[in-house]
This record gives sequence, structure tokens and C-alpha cells, in this order.
Amino acid sequence: MKSDHVKAGMQQAPHRSLFNALGFTEEEMKKPMVGIVSSYNEIVPGHMNLDKIVNAVKLGVAEAGGVPVVFPAIAVCDGIAMGHIGMKYSLVTRDLIADSTECMALAHQFDALVMVPNCDKNVPGLLMAAARINVPTVFVSGGPMLAGHVKGKKTSLSSMFEAVGSYAAGSMTEEDVREYEAKACPTCGSCSGMYTANSMNCLTEALGMGLRGNGTIPAVYSERIKLAKHAGMAVMEMCRKDIRPRDIMTKESMINALTVDMALGCSTNSMLHLPAIAHEIGFDFDIKFANPISEKTPNLCHLAPAGPTYMEDLNEAGGVYAVMKELADAGLLNLDCMTVTGQTVGENIKDAVNLNLEVIRPLDHPYTKTGGLAVLSGNLAPDGSVVKRSAVAPEMLVHEGPARVFECEEDAIAAIKGGKIVAGDVVVIRYEGPKGGPGMREMLNPTSAIAGMGLGSSVALITDGRFSGASRGASIGHVSPEAAVGGPIALVEEGDIIKINIPEMKLDVDVSEEEMARRKAAWQPKEQNVTGYLGRYVTMVTSGNRGAILER
Repeated sequence: MKSDHVKAGMQQAPHRSLFNALGFTEEEMKKPMVGIVSSYNEIVPGHMNLDKIVNAVKLGVAEAGGVPVVFPAIAVCDGIAMGHIGMKYSLVTRDLIADSTECMALAHQFDALVMVPNCDKNVPGLLMAAARINVPTVFVSGGPMLAGHVKGKKTSLSSMFEAVGSYAAGSMTEEDVREYEAKACPTCGSCSGMYTANSMNCLTEALGMGLRGNGTIPAVYSERIKLAKHAGMAVMEMCRKDIRPRDIMTKESMINALTVDMALGCSTNSMLHLPAIAHEIGFDFDIKFANPISEKTPNLCHLAPAGPTYMEDLNEAGGVYAVMKELADAGLLNLDCMTVTGQTVGENIKDAVNLNLEVIRPLDHPYTKTGGLAVLSGNLAPDGSVVKRSAVAPEMLVHEGPARVFECEEDAIAAIKGGKIVAGDVVVIRYEGPKGGPGMREMLNPTSAIAGMGLGSSVALITDGRFSGASRGASIGHVSPEAAVGGPIALVEEGDIIKINIPEMKLDVDVSEEEMARRKAAWQPKEQNVTGYLGRYVTMVTSGNRGAILER
């Protein structure tokens, strides 16, 4: 056992004295020590129930012959951090989570780990840590929130943000907004659409790192507690069979995850996190790699914000496994990849059934023949940009319009809510990338304001920042190279015509090469005055096309 490095032999007598101080019995000292990485806190709605999940995991580990030991991981609520300086501290926590978990796990020599995340950065951060540490590891999340109900219709957090835009446009009263406020988020759990948290939790199933239902069983269902107990049992079986994360997370399983991503219509943030996870296993995942996968993978699901269905509906329809079975029947998945069950993907999904042909469309009746995401390139984004095309109105798939240029999110929101953005415009928000923000803020407030103002089918938004999974419309993010390093987005001027062609994967500004070269020669880096963790982050972070990974 790995933990023998701190428990066995005369040399470890001082260590054992400290375990004695923890109350370990002699019997426990002879068993595998399993770290339970708990993202529990009292500020994130998706994490407020994780104490119950952790207790269930502990029971499962103990029942299967291990000794569970809990230690924490931090978590930021993206919704609460949205639209102010707090959002600069969201993406950056992914690396803090990975780093701190690596430190704790290796310093104390755990034999195995159960990761208990839920929201946006915890899942990828802990997947990155799992790949580094490489001891048997299972993921079990806190589960999604149930949808809200307003005026007889299901709703969620994205509707809440759009309600604010509708109020600014005069199409919704303050009383209406208050009703949404009271009903949009009715339970604990990760917000109820196919936003980033739920996207990444679903992808743990596709990667093979989570048990069936991990992405979809609602947080308030007792089935979630049972799942947590089974996760504790599963990690002990992995210990016995010596199945490790790098046996599971391979190039082939990453491609499986990307394929499932396209079918589900996941958040554009998955195109930051999958490359970062792949980097940890030595797989150089360029975002442009997504297009050939997208071109052959049908989009089978339209969950909020793309459509009217929610995570509870996907769960009732058969969950991620039912989606994977549809894809497997078309020969789109590698069925030989190992998983935390000790069985292959093919063995896991062989009995999965699609129980609702509208929530999960069959292969012969997809929402679109191509996947939910697309990577656009051109003279405005030489290294690529990302759009959730499954959430774009058909009339905006091809669009030309004048650039309305803003140096930060706040200025853009003021212009949108002030009625200064009109149909046909292309809003450009720059210096919001990983280095420029710093921290690559999500642009949910401006996209929601555009939708709420009734401009969602006539105005596009382009940024070197990123979007919440709750964003919809012609929202193109991760523009690389970013403005802070002199990328072409830094050279766009007010009124330049921007050309968007999503079916052809193109994003261009209608300016000659000579004029762009002249502007580039005159460009000066924007001065930044950041300290603390963000100051260190700026010196190490790469652009969005590389997953905003940290490098020396």
C-alpha cells in the first residue's frame, strides 16, 4: 500500500504516533487509506449538500474495507461571482484546486481518492489532480438542481439573468423579476441546465471517471446518496484491481468525452477544461481538433439554455449512458476504454435505453447533424475561437455587422442596457482573456442583457473572454490570441465589419492585411496592475485555445 510509506516499519513510528492522535486503531492502520476530497462549503448552492454526499462515500469506503479521511477543496459560485471583480477569481481556482489536492494527496500518501465536486471549476480541477496523482480515483458529484417553475413553465438561472435584461428593456415588471428571483433556483445543486458544472459532471461518465448517473441524478434525490455509497465501494474495488486514472483517461477516452460533449450540447467552457485535463496526461489537445469530431457527431440534446428541457429530464430519459448508447450504435465511440467500474465503456452502456426520444433525439432525427460546439478561425482568431452553435438562432449562423468595441465587460453592459446596441451590431469585448482580464471572465451578463433586450437573434458578441454555459445566441468566446498579447482582436476598430460564418467555421474582420499590419505596429500593450495570486497567474497562463493552462 502507498500509505505504508507513512504507516509501516520502525522508521514510521513517529508518523504512527500522529495517526494515534487522530484516533486511528491498529486495525485501521492495516487498511487502505482513502482520501475524500470534499468541495463542501456554505456559499455555493451546488455544494451545500456535499456534506451528505461525503458521509455516504465514507460509509461506502468503510463497508468495502477502507479507511476514509476527508480533506477540503475550495469552490467559487460562478453565479454569485458573475459581473464584477469576483469573476476574475473563478477560472483561476481550477489550478488552485488541482495544485492543493496534489499537495494533500502526495504529502499524506493516500492509497486512493474519491473526488466530491459539483460546480464549474472543481470537476476539471480535480480531474487534473487525479491524472497527476494517479492513484485509484472515483468522482461523485453533488448533482444538479431541479428546474424552477414560473407561470407554469420550467426555468433556471439563465432565465433569471435574462429577466434582468427584459426589465431594462421595459418588457418585464419589477414584480415579474421578483417572481423569477424567488422561483428560478428552487433546490440545492448545480444549476439545472446544461451549463458548465453539469456539462463537466456528465463528461466524467463519458471519460469513465464517474459512475452511471453522476452527471444527471438530481441533488435532492435519495438515489444520489446511494450513488455516493457505491462510489466509495467502487474505489476500493479499483484498489484491489489497481485501476488508476491514467488507465482510464487516455487519448481515446478524451475523444469519447468530446464526442459526447457534441451530442449533449455542452458548455463552451468544456473547450477550456478538456484541453487542460488532456495536458495532464500528455495529450496535446488543440481546440481545432474539435471540428472534425463535431462534423460527424449529431447534436441529440437541447437542454437549457438551448432548449426547454433540463437535467432532471435527461436523467429520466436514461441519462448520459442513453446518449452514449445512441452514439455507440453509430460507431462514434471507442467501446474498449476502461472505466471506474472495472468494465469497459461498451460493457457499461450495453443495456442503456433511450426512454424519451424528444429529450434525447435518436440518430435518424437529431436536432442538427453536427455537434453542439464549433471552433471558428480566420484573421480575427488565427488560433481559434469557440461558439455553442446548438444555442445559436438559425438566422445568426451567418452574420455580418459593424464592430461595437469595448475594453471591458462593464462598458459593454452599460451600452447594451442603455439602448446603444442595435440589430445587426457585433459587440466586441476584449482584454478579458486569461492574461488580459486577468482570469478570463464569463460574459453571462452581456449575453443575457442582449437576449433580454430582444436582440438575441440579431446581435452577435465576440470576446477573448469566455461564456457561461447559461449563455445562448451568437456568442463567440476564447478568441485567440487574446488582446493582451497583441492578437487581432486588439486591433479591431469601431465600425469595422465583422463576418461570422459558423457553418464554414470562419471568423474574420473585413480589414486588409496591410491595414492590420499598420495597426499592429502602432499597438501598445495595456498596462496591468494586478497583485497577489492574479499577479502570479498572469505570468504563467496561456491563451484560451490551449485551455488556459499554466506554464513556466
